[in-house]
Amino acid sequence: MTTTDGTTTDGTTTDGTTTAGATTAGTTTAGATAVTAPTARPDRHVVAVAVTDNAPTFELAVPCEVFGLDRSDISDPWYDLRLCAAEPGVLRTTAGFTLHTPYGLDDLVEADTVVVAAVERRVQTDPPEPLLDALRTAHARGRRIVSLCSGAYVLAAAGLLAGRRATTHWMSAADFAHRFPDVTYEPTALYVQDGSVFTSAGTGAVIDLCLHLVRHDRGSAVANEVARRMVVPPHREGGQSQYAKPLVRAPRDRRDTGLAPVLDWARERLHEPLTVAVLARRAHLGERTFARRFREALGTTPLQWILQERVRLAQELLETTDDPVESVARRTGFGTAANLRHHFARLTTVSPQSYRQVFRGGAAQRSPLAPARTAG
Repeated sequence: MTTTDGTTTDGTTTDGTTTAGATTAGTTTAGATAVTAPTARPDRHVVAVAVTDNAPTFELAVPCEVFGLDRSDISDPWYDLRLCAAEPGVLRTTAGFTLHTPYGLDDLVEADTVVVAAVERRVQTDPPEPLLDALRTAHARGRRIVSLCSGAYVLAAAGLLAGRRATTHWMSAADFAHRFPDVTYEPTALYVQDGSVFTSAGTGAVIDLCLHLVRHDRGSAVANEVARRMVVPPHREGGQSQYAKPLVRAPRDRRDTGLAPVLDWARERLHEPLTVAVLARRAHLGERTFARRFREALGTTPLQWILQERVRLAQELLETTDDPVESVARRTGFGTAANLRHHFARLTTVSPQSYRQVFRGGAAQRSPLAPARTAG
C-alpha cells in the first residue's frame, strides 16, 4: 500500500495518541483587516495547521479542503480547522495572496492534531524557535503531530523524528537524510506513520495522508466519500519512487574515474548482456578495480546500476510506447516479462501494468470514481 508504518497497515492503522472526536474549522480570511474567531464546539476535533511566511499554497490548501470544509453531512461533527500563524505579521504565500488569522502558537499546542504544512527553504534551514517549542509542547501533551511535504524538516529540527521513520519529497531525500541521520528516511513511502507522528511525501502525497487521517478517525466509508467529492482515488497503489527520477546517474567527479564514457556506452546497450566483466573491459580495468571505483563514484554496485537503468528505460517505454510488457522486457535486457515485473516492482513498488495505466491514462478515460452513464 501507499504507507510505510511500523505498527499498522494502510486503511487499518492504529495510533498511539488520543484522536478523539473533537474538532473545529476556523475561519481564515485573506486581505481582511480584522478577523473574529468562531465559537468552538467542545465535541469537535481541532486540526491546527502551522503557517509560516511565504507558505507553499498547495500543501496548505489540502488540509483546508479536507478538514476545513463543512462535511457534517458525511460525519457529524466534522473537524474544526484552524490556521495558526507561526511567525508574526501578515503571512504571504507563494501564490502571492496573504493570510490573516486570529490563531497563533498558543492555539496550536491546544489542538488535537497539529499539522506543519510545507515550508520554504528559509524555514527548512532555520525554523522559528517559537514554532519548534510549540511542537515539542504539543507532542509532550500527546497530540497527534503531522508534517506535509517539506514540513518534515521542521519536525526533525524539533527533535520529534529522532529514532523514527519518516518521509518527505523525493527531491529532498539526499539532503534530508544527510541533515538528520538520526531519522530513518523512507524513500518509497507516500506517507509514514510512526506512533503518533505522521509524515508525507511531496505535493500529491499530502492528499493521501490527509485522507488517511480521516480514514483513521472516521473509517473507510467516510474517507472514501471525501475522496469522491475531491475526485481523487481514496488509495494510491505504490509509493513515491514511481514518480522520482533515478537518484543514481553519472559520477559527479569525472576527472579520474573514466566511468562516464562507459556509462553512456552501457545505456545504449541495456538490451544486451551486461556484466561487471564486460564493463570493466570497456573501462580497461580489472574487475575489482572497476567495481571499487564504480562504488566510490556512484555509491552503488555496477549490477545495481544496470538494474536501475533498465527499470528507467522500461518506465520510458511504458510511458511512450504501446509495446506489450514482453517486448519491453526484451528491449530493456530483462529477457522475460516475469523478470521485468519482479525488478520493476522492487524498485518502483508498482507493476509495469499499473505504472503504464497511471502515466499513460488518456484524457478521455472515464474517472473510475464516477458511475458509468447509462444510455437513454
